[in-house]
Formats: sequence, structure tokens, C-alpha cells
Amino acid sequence: MYKYYFRPGYQSKDLLIEVFDGAENETFVSDFFSAISEIKPEMAEVSDLWMNDEILITYDSEIGQFTLSKDIWGFAFVMAENNQNGLNLLNSILEKATLFEKVEVDFEKYK
Repeated sequence: MYKYYFRPGYQSKDLLIEVFDGAENETFVSDFFSAISEIKPEMAEVSDLWMNDEILITYDSEIGQFTLSKDIWGFAFVMAENNQNGLNLLNSILEKATLFEKVEVDFEKYK
């Protein structure tokens, strides 16, 4: 099971999804996209940030555009600065997904 927070970015009002447990699994990306397949995500752009050991994948979907960031330390973030409504819908989908568990978080920690 993957555990995630739906939280604000540090010193930001924009929300994001942080997968903090399980993102290091080889099957994470395919499991994530199976869980959200109902919104029909399609890869739009890939950026390999080798200096940060991170990959950014931007997707178009029926609920708008979002970006998945995954690093070598086992963290993954889903961000959608200009699509917060879509990110809320994505969170709603993950809340119902069998492989994902939302962990409540104190928003005050991120101010």
C-alpha cells in the first residue's frame, strides 16, 4: 500500500500530493496510473533532472494537466499549480483506490 499526504506546499497555498511510503517500488508509476485510469492520463512531457536525481512527467487528462515528480529517495509528488480543482479530484480518486491510503496532516506544519 502507498501512503500519501494531500497538503500545501511549503510556504504556499497550492496543494500537492506527497507519496511518502511506497514510491520507491518499481511498480509505483504503473500502480498510480492504474488507480487514476478513469481520468485517462496521457504523457505530455518528460524532464530528467539528473542533477537532482529526479524525473518530472507532465500529463494531460480529462481533469486537466498535472505533473508527477519522482526521485531516487523514494518520494513522489503530484503537483498542479494551475489546476487545483483537478488535484482535488485526483485526491478523491486516490482516497477510493485500494492501493493508496491518505494520511491526514496538519497544514500548519507547512506555513
